[in-house]
Amino acid sequence: MDLDELRALLARHVRPDGSTAIDGVLISKVERPEPPSPSMSGTVLAVIAQGAKRLALGERVYEYRAGQYLVASVDLPVTGHFIEVSPQCPALGFGLTLEASAVAELLLRAAPGDVPRADGRAAPGIAVSDAPDELLDAVVRLLRLLDQPRDRAVLAPLIKREILWRLITGAQGGVVRQLGLADSNLSHVARAVRWIRDHYAEAFRVEDVARLSGMSVSAFHRNFQAVTAMTPIQFQKQIRLQEARLLLATGPHDITGVGHRVGYDSPSQFSREYRRQFGVPPSQDAARLRTPTPALP
Repeated sequence: MDLDELRALLARHVRPDGSTAIDGVLISKVERPEPPSPSMSGTVLAVIAQGAKRLALGERVYEYRAGQYLVASVDLPVTGHFIEVSPQCPALGFGLTLEASAVAELLLRAAPGDVPRADGRAAPGIAVSDAPDELLDAVVRLLRLLDQPRDRAVLAPLIKREILWRLITGAQGGVVRQLGLADSNLSHVARAVRWIRDHYAEAFRVEDVARLSGMSVSAFHRNFQAVTAMTPIQFQKQIRLQEARLLLATGPHDITGVGHRVGYDSPSQFSREYRRQFGVPPSQDAARLRTPTPALP
């Protein structure tokens, strides 16, 4: 029953940009199959109400469909697309941004024994599970507030906290709890991820980033790959290529200049790795990205 109402609420309140009147809540609606596209995951809860979505992170592939949810506890470079989509049966999804401070607050408020103890290992940065009835119920009640503007300011924060609590104590609670623990292995990896994203065009020594993240080199390698499914160098390459594609899509740029701007000294290496990532050379992809998309009939 919750899924039926969830579909109706999502279909009624979807906007072209995915935003809603509730801060941190997003709605997606896709009516036609699209090729996989790269993006950053954000730190997010995503619930599918209709259709399905497939995400690739390094060598890992995640697929979730109606009645399932995905949590991402680190902002990671992913490639994904909705599947099982048609104009008659569009994919519908709910998203909620996860804030580390909100997770930390709930963990501090929880009574001893209310939250399972962490085993100390770094959990993957992305995980998928079936959505329990309690979680779907809370998501539906949050979306109902889009029709109740008078109640929204007071009740929305309370329901968001409930959703977060359901996640913290649920099947993927270990993934979410690490987001709020200042000294968790995931928080150390997240520190390295942020540094690499902010300095993606710079060469770096893994030893220096490990020291910055507060880990030994061996522990850093092990935990970074557990969370991101990539080595630090592979992660940097993903960020560089995504930034290059964004530059090419947003205006006329010299291909060699773009490659150099994102950190490639060799134009041939840039073109080769770009083609391997996106399936076409950068010049061809740039022309396609800047071609206006025809409006749907």
